[in-house]
Amino acid sequence: MSQDLPATGYAILGLLTFGDELTGYEIKQRADITLRFYWVSPAMSQIYTELRRLTDRGLVAAAARTDGGREVTSYAITETGQAALRAWMDGTPAGFPVLKHTVLLRLLVGHATEPEQTARMLEEYVAELAQATADLAEVRESLRGADRPGEPLRFPSLVADWGLDYFAAETRHAHRALDSLQDDRSA
Repeated sequence: MSQDLPATGYAILGLLTFGDELTGYEIKQRADITLRFYWVSPAMSQIYTELRRLTDRGLVAAAARTDGGREVTSYAITETGQAALRAWMDGTPAGFPVLKHTVLLRLLVGHATEPEQTARMLEEYVAELAQATADLAEVRESLRGADRPGEPLRFPSLVADWGLDYFAAETRHAHRALDSLQDDRSA
């Protein structure tokens, strides 16, 4: 039952599995709150392109509704969409994630600039990690109470925990690199 969908299509199907109908805008909001920590949050144009594709294939159903006096279209995953998502989940190898880490790329060629500049870049990264950690900790906290086995937010809470651990490891590695650069900066 291959649907030949891009990963973004499956991500949108997944965002629609929490039992509610969402508009394209609401899907974008949910993506921004969740996907941004570990996947690229799709642009609005991408979301609407995928929603058209998913609707054309019968994977989501579109319905007009009134919201504050204006007509909007909301989307819900269909049984066919559930089956396609499950087939993708069950039949796709885990795969190794492609790491496009600009900080590591810049650190790799750190010799091309002054050690102070490389250290500044790492310090900025540590600050960005601190902000991302705070944001994700807020998301994680919002999942408490619905994150026990069998509850709907169990798996999103596991992703949030993984992300928090990842950010902690990234922070440790950045601090280790900064400590190591102290020798270069004093030379």
